[in-house]
Amino acid sequence: MAESSILMRLDGLKIKYEELGQKLTDPEVIADVKAFVQYNKEYRELEPIIETADRYRKALSDLANAKDILANEKDEEFREMARMEISELEPAIVQMEEDIKLLLIPKDPQDAKNAVLEIRGGTGGDEAALFAGDLMRMYTKYIESKGWKYEITSFSEGAVGGYKEIIMKVTGNNVYGTLKYESGVHRVQRVPQTETQGRVHTSASSVAVLPEADEFDIEVSWNDIRKDIFCASGPGGQSVNTTYSAIRLTHIPTGIVVQCQDQKSQIKNTEKAFEELRTRIFNLEYQRYLDEIASKRKTLVSTGDRSAKIRTYNYPQGRITDHRINYTIYNLSAFMDGDIQDCIDHLIVAENAERLKEQELG
Repeated sequence: MAESSILMRLDGLKIKYEELGQKLTDPEVIADVKAFVQYNKEYRELEPIIETADRYRKALSDLANAKDILANEKDEEFREMARMEISELEPAIVQMEEDIKLLLIPKDPQDAKNAVLEIRGGTGGDEAALFAGDLMRMYTKYIESKGWKYEITSFSEGAVGGYKEIIMKVTGNNVYGTLKYESGVHRVQRVPQTETQGRVHTSASSVAVLPEADEFDIEVSWNDIRKDIFCASGPGGQSVNTTYSAIRLTHIPTGIVVQCQDQKSQIKNTEKAFEELRTRIFNLEYQRYLDEIASKRKTLVSTGDRSAKIRTYNYPQGRITDHRINYTIYNLSAFMDGDIQDCIDHLIVAENAERLKEQELG
């Protein structure tokens, strides 16, 4: 992308940024909550681009001035200062251009959202459920390290431990944009606790990460929902197991069913179940968007294909391999303790490189 092309793009975004700033002070927009939320979101997303663009323009101006001094100034001291400034500015401008190219890549509008994280034991029976429990611990440790919050909305425990299924809501900054790379099949190779011969078995658990739907994203009518109330099960004290507080909601048009039992209050469980139901309905449409991207791109980094085997955890070798980017490390114990940021960073870099190449080809 040439300098003039970058400046043209930035000029257009500057105009849009200023227009959005004016709209956010318009009383009519302020009175329209949905419009105000949307404009404010767009304005905040443009801020880092505009700030970088201002630094870029100043650097270009300073470089032009330094070159002018070098060409026309007779005083050798001034000329030497100009040479030093040029030697600093030129690489800085190249780096700014790379930063701007990345910032100009269209972002998935869902990235900034909270997420629903699902983990399900797959092939491997009891061992798969145990591994699902290990993944759950890995993610909760990672979530805590990021300063995010999570709450478990429903779960089904395995016969010998772990989980057949566990679903949690994760809230924080840019949660979906970070965790979306975890969607897919996670394969484990290790000696199960039940194995007496010491043989290594392979089993798997699947992970799905869904962007949480805002109330403005989709409208869901209670007229389309069947609500069932039942006794909660599992840990939580006597009242949880004897009070009819657990909620199951069925969305009749789509057949989607969600349930929530983690609160003692029926009202709170209903609110949480409704939030998750709205998210799942929204994700039917969002999955079509992901499928459309996948059909146009060859990338395996973030296609939304939740049936793809994305990562192998090999316990005998202490090895983790992410198959999408041929990323292999040998710190499995730290990884399972939530130290997964480096892998996610590599996935983000790989996807940005693919999208940047795609944009330049386009």
